[in-house]
Amino acid sequence: MTKNTTRKVAVLITCFNRKDKTINFLDSLINQQAFAELNSDIYLLDDASTDGTAQAVKYKYPQVSIITGTGHLFWAGGMRTIWQYAISKGEYTLFLLFNDDVVLMDDAIERLMICYNQRNAEGTLLVGSTLSPITNELSYGGHALYKPDRAAYYMLKPDKVKAIPCQLGNANIFLVDALTVRRIGIFSAAFTHYLADFDYTLSAHKGGIDVLVAPGYYGYCEDDHGVNWLSGKYSLKKRINYLYNVKGLAYKEYLYYIKKHFPADYFGAFTKLWLKTLFPVIWDKFKKQ
Repeated sequence: MTKNTTRKVAVLITCFNRKDKTINFLDSLINQQAFAELNSDIYLLDDASTDGTAQAVKYKYPQVSIITGTGHLFWAGGMRTIWQYAISKGEYTLFLLFNDDVVLMDDAIERLMICYNQRNAEGTLLVGSTLSPITNELSYGGHALYKPDRAAYYMLKPDKVKAIPCQLGNANIFLVDALTVRRIGIFSAAFTHYLADFDYTLSAHKGGIDVLVAPGYYGYCEDDHGVNWLSGKYSLKKRINYLYNVKGLAYKEYLYYIKKHFPADYFGAFTKLWLKTLFPVIWDKFKKQ
């Protein structure tokens, strides 16, 4: 028996009203030969979708365990809930986390498992990079800090043949092993939507886990976040609502993240959030992120 068949793997996904994308992702995962060879369970958190996602998944892939959310879990809450549920169902060696808007490359699972097997050591978190299906440019993956005590970072282009270290990662494609979960836990309850993956990878890095960008690319996923401020054409009331909204600037959660990991940047982060809100013309004019 190979390592891949003896390990028990939990696949974790959360979704909300993206039926076609969710099905497309599952198609790209389940139809892979390397995935069929895994001893795996698939867990999907459907956050009370109204577009028939759960029914469509159940019809096409009855082997998927579907858990219904409250409708207010958002991304981080959904992933945390499904992760907790999977842990309650059994002992897993590996956890594979995916965004449901990813379309995996045909050999993604095979290459991801090869990369992990080559590590031959527990305490590893692999980040899989994705390409934009429109531009074919890097869209999500791993990031490195410019300075260890500062929040600024830059995106890492994956090496073609070897895994490279990173401090931050987008959880569009994650491989997390059991030792990492025992040491770090799962996504923090402090985050509702954004930042849970950055907090997790940074906490893992600080906790002695090898956080690595796996070599090459593993799927396609469009970066649909857009700009991270609300234009001055909107009223002040709407901009303040956006400041506090967990799908906007997530004011409280972002400042918690900064205070936890980069306390020297706290005042600057606080000031920048309010400048974006009160004087968005600066960003509107210069298109700063």
